Amino acid sequence: MTLSVLIPLGILLLAVYAFFRSPRRSLPADWTRDQMISPADGVISSIEHHDRHPDLDAPAVVIRIFLSVLDVHVNRWPCHGTVTLNRHVPGRHHDARSDRCHMENEHNLVMLRREDQKMIGVRQISGLIARRIVCPVDLGDQAEAGAVYGMIKFGSSTELILPDPQLVEINVEVGQRVRGGETVFARLPLETPVTP
Repeated sequence: MTLSVLIPLGILLLAVYAFFRSPRRSLPADWTRDQMISPADGVISSIEHHDRHPDLDAPAVVIRIFLSVLDVHVNRWPCHGTVTLNRHVPGRHHDARSDRCHMENEHNLVMLRREDQKMIGVRQISGLIARRIVCPVDLGDQAEAGAVYGMIKFGSSTELILPDPQLVEINVEVGQRVRGGETVFARLPLETPVTP
């Protein structure tokens, strides 16, 4: 092979390697179990309050992250919990920056039941280029905050869906860059279960 072939091939291989990287991450030293960790690398594209979110059937706050093709694309658990739902929904492939992306695009929703029974949602949303959502998760799996659980290939969005917006303390803002498994997104106080 000539240099004119080897150099572009080498650049392509490096780009693919960079895209599929999964760097080691550690939870903050002062992390507590009521804190939500970022489920992805990227930039906060929106923070929305819903009077009734369809996936929770209750009020919720949704924090959305935009992932460019240069970001790490593995997804990480935002908290400890038990997987109660893993639902793939076919759909369109609008650009991840489009307002229609989160409403119409193919996505995968995982719901976690925290130790205080609160339900936390993480939604992987495909984009214009990202057309492959990887989420090898089974019902009953135990999630550990910060651990890798899936991936969206080549540009996309990830959402964190939190219940009880009146209790949520949001620690990020639109435009802020975050790191999956490290950035504390929000705090949702743990409630002591009521014993009969």
